[in-house]
Amino acid sequence: MTSTEPASRADRLRATLLHAFPGAEVLVRDDSALHAGHAGAAPGGETHFAVHVVAPGFAGMTRLARSRAVHAALAAEFGGGMHALALELRAPGEA
Repeated sequence: MTSTEPASRADRLRATLLHAFPGAEVLVRDDSALHAGHAGAAPGGETHFAVHVVAPGFAGMTRLARSRAVHAALAAEFGGGMHALALELRAPGEA
């Protein structure tokens, strides 16, 4: 790993989402410990995450379109061992 790469998958998720959705507020929580012993869980964790994104780019998008956009942005992480992602995706001003 180079010094410019984020150290953890949570850091990479956050950096990727901030790049993909300019002006977004991004919170990433590693929930892997809650899923120990379940399908897709790995001994080292970093497999199950909850993501909250408030992005101007989500305005006018359906819930499905938002989810697809986030999954597309994070495709490499799914290919690299991430198993599950809980999403809360909003445009600014949405409750």
